[in-house]
Amino acid sequence: MTFYVRTAGLRDLEAVSALLGETWHATYDGIYGAERVAEITGSWHSVDVLKPRLGRLNAEFVVGDDGERIGGMAFAAAAGADGKTVVLHQLYVHPDCQGSGLGSALLAEIMESFPQAERLRLEVEEANEPAIAFYRAKGFTKTGSTANCGAADSGIPAAIYEKPLG
Repeated sequence: MTFYVRTAGLRDLEAVSALLGETWHATYDGIYGAERVAEITGSWHSVDVLKPRLGRLNAEFVVGDDGERIGGMAFAAAAGADGKTVVLHQLYVHPDCQGSGLGSALLAEIMESFPQAERLRLEVEEANEPAIAFYRAKGFTKTGSTANCGAADSGIPAAIYEKPLG
């Protein structure tokens, strides 16, 4: 399978929402339980939540598309007016597509999209060992932690990782 990374569009949102739901269940059901994961994906990954990201300034929303399906997605946005720090809010690859190089291609596109940035920051659930191994292999180092990954009151602990850019 060959995926091409491109900017996400309105017509992609249903597929992206489904991808996020499937990927979250595959990754987190064993950690949080299927009911909690369904709750999170329903509130964080619906089409209505994803749609405003399409036109957001100083942000990049990309998908990996093989012409048949969306196999992965990534969304990042500059934090602060100076644009020196970019936050990778999401990078997910469908379980069937993991190990194909798609995650690396999505990450590369995000990094190239912010030439003024000095660092890329992300949060990752500490029990998500495959994701941590992926980010470490890409040069990220742990710089801290948070008790609320993804949302102010999520209650999901996560490690904060950063990678210098430039």
